[in-house]
Amino acid sequence: MRSMLKASIAAFATTAILASSAFAAGHSEKLTGDLKIFLDTSNPAPRATFEGLIEDFQTMHPDLNIETTIIDREAYKTQIRNFLTANPPDVAAWYAGNRMLPYVEPGLFEDVSDLWDDELSTQLASTKSAMTLDGKQWGVPYSYYHWGIYYRKDIYEQYGLSEPKTWDEFKANCQTLLDNDIKCFTIGTKFLWTAAGWFDYLNLRTNGYEFHMALTNGEVEWTDDRVKQTFANWRELIDMGAFIDNHTSYSWQEALPFMVQGDAAAYLMGNFAVDPMQTAGLTDDELDFHQFPMIVEGIPMAEDAPTDTLHIPANAANKDNARAFLRYVTSADVQTEINGQLGQLPVNNQSSVNQDDKFVVEGFEMLNNASALAQFFDRDAPAEMAKAAMEGFQEFMVRPDNLDTILNRLERARQRIY
Repeated sequence: MRSMLKASIAAFATTAILASSAFAAGHSEKLTGDLKIFLDTSNPAPRATFEGLIEDFQTMHPDLNIETTIIDREAYKTQIRNFLTANPPDVAAWYAGNRMLPYVEPGLFEDVSDLWDDELSTQLASTKSAMTLDGKQWGVPYSYYHWGIYYRKDIYEQYGLSEPKTWDEFKANCQTLLDNDIKCFTIGTKFLWTAAGWFDYLNLRTNGYEFHMALTNGEVEWTDDRVKQTFANWRELIDMGAFIDNHTSYSWQEALPFMVQGDAAAYLMGNFAVDPMQTAGLTDDELDFHQFPMIVEGIPMAEDAPTDTLHIPANAANKDNARAFLRYVTSADVQTEINGQLGQLPVNNQSSVNQDDKFVVEGFEMLNNASALAQFFDRDAPAEMAKAAMEGFQEFMVRPDNLDTILNRLERARQRIY
């Protein structure tokens, strides 16, 4: 199927993309031959965004035969190993961090370190560590989104609270709220992954990014004293009564009303939660955002930023064309355009974002200044380990006295799974 996909987004600015200096420098030659692309962008907005992107790349290279296949995201996850092995495309969508490992270790992804020259390494610096395994880069990022603490600014102002920078300030704010019959945090752990967000940030701030990655990669015992310290910090909040009651009964969406109605003052969540909170009636005067605070002084501030990526299969037939497409997608102007349509953040630090969206602006700055980016627990850990651990996180939040039993169970799982 020759890709003459029609750009369904009128705002997609072809002229801006064609002017992209990151792509134009040294890559202005017309491409010929074939380019086969497999994507998991099956939802309407991502699909339309990539249709526009590919249409404009086709316009730049009219003699290039582009064949595009879009697969449902969940189906894509089960099919990727088969098509990488049997009949690989030239470009394939996937994710950063340890989610690349199952395809890097058996040699199914191409080493694309050559694309990460000095300019690109500088522009994509915040994600380079997440794209690196064994000292090499195995793909490029095109989009990510930030996590952090979304809070009721009006409630904070009512009780004289400011955005906390340290763990002690964080807990002091929480105690003031509890003294006034307001829960510090809403959360819904019915589907487990929200508790993983808390573990990620507590572990990143207690032990640092390298330790966190070693743990999710199976290199650290779950019974390690450093892991126990992360849970000890978490227990301080649990014992205070910081979280809403009965959170195992709620999904993340079902936990939103506690914050909207003022029964809880904050939510540790990804930026995708802003729209439903605003739809529910919270205004910019009522809703604000701050970075998860420092716990241990001197530990660099890493962040959770799930990153969507593109890769070249090792057995691709048209690697030169694929490299040209990947370089195009990483250029500043292209990332500005596609992420404006996706409602997410461009990874390229020379891109721009909607200055009228304070959450996007603050998130973009925070991620560009992060020491490193984790991909979220269920992306950084193998699926079986992630499931076992997230079940343990949920249990700990309800029965913190079970910690030793939980950690022993997770250690047995680590030894078996890895």
